[in-house]
Amino acid sequence: MKTDQLEALPAQELHERAVNYAVRHGDFGFLWELLKVIPAAEAASGNSDEAANDLSRVSALLSDAMAAGAGELGEALRPFYVDYLSKHPDA
Repeated sequence: MKTDQLEALPAQELHERAVNYAVRHGDFGFLWELLKVIPAAEAASGNSDEAANDLSRVSALLSDAMAAGAGELGEALRPFYVDYLSKHPDA
């Protein structure tokens, strides 16, 4: 899919496509990067308390990674998903 087509998708769909593709292809690098950017996205979406918690709890990060496509968090992560999916047109 082209970047402009990806930009038109809802954040939840971008999340599902990116995470599903990464899981299917064993792309743990992407999943790790997702875990690393979630705290900043939490802060950007107004959840600074959650960002602090995420930094201290790996289990929270794993949980967030699987649900990081919804709401304001999904919107904050939109560029991350678009970038990843545009590099993998078969996703």
